[in-house]
Amino acid sequence: MTPTTITHTTIEPKILYFGTPVALISTLNEDVSANLSPMSSVFWLRWRAALGLDAGSKTPQNMLRTGESVLNAPSDALAPAVDRLALTTGSNPLPPLKRMRGYRYEPDKFGTSGLIPVMSETVSPPRVAECPVAMEAVVEAVHPLASDDPRQEGYLTTIEVRIQRVHVHDDPGRPRGPVVVGANPCAAVRKLGPTLSGGATRNTPSTPGRSGRCWVIHSVKLGSGPGCRGDAGGRCSPSVLPVVASVRHEPERSSS
Repeated sequence: MTPTTITHTTIEPKILYFGTPVALISTLNEDVSANLSPMSSVFWLRWRAALGLDAGSKTPQNMLRTGESVLNAPSDALAPAVDRLALTTGSNPLPPLKRMRGYRYEPDKFGTSGLIPVMSETVSPPRVAECPVAMEAVVEAVHPLASDDPRQEGYLTTIEVRIQRVHVHDDPGRPRGPVVVGANPCAAVRKLGPTLSGGATRNTPSTPGRSGRCWVIHSVKLGSGPGCRGDAGGRCSPSVLPVVASVRHEPERSSS
């Protein structure tokens, strides 16, 4: 195909959503019960993460009140658990917009998902035992989005968190070497669709074979580049997108 044969169509999607690996964010409610919510709008850089959230949801409210959370990274095997949480909310009374989208109030998120909470080490919210990666985090900054648009002002927010501790599943069969946490195509993803066609936005269950991504843990050979799987031939896998630094790397320290 030559440049002269490439054409584009101008579209106006309702939202721009390209997705990132799904995370289950655990926080604490006012009564100290645990809330657990799936999200997939996250940007990673070093030991920081920027989380794009609906400002009116229970998760950001809990994070701003307590300053703490745990970012749990599910594998593709946990797709059914993610699906069970997709249309639940810890907000009571149920916000009208969530009611219109088919959400229901659920106070027991761990029970609904079938996942097991385990005690964290540096924050109060629990980790998810079944998730291969869990990152204990504290809130460092809040960045409101679309404050220049009266129609959207106050509805969207970006919360910047600092990762304090990273936990990964023990795997005796994993080769020795630096550990890299990355993302691979899989089923564990929270879908928003159809968004690029201009249709109504809605949450739909995750579907195997779509372009979702889950979390995986690899050991790489010393000297191999970021995102390399370190397989028998020492080759790099282009499907591995590193999203968390080597767990052997020391986290940045707070100046306070």
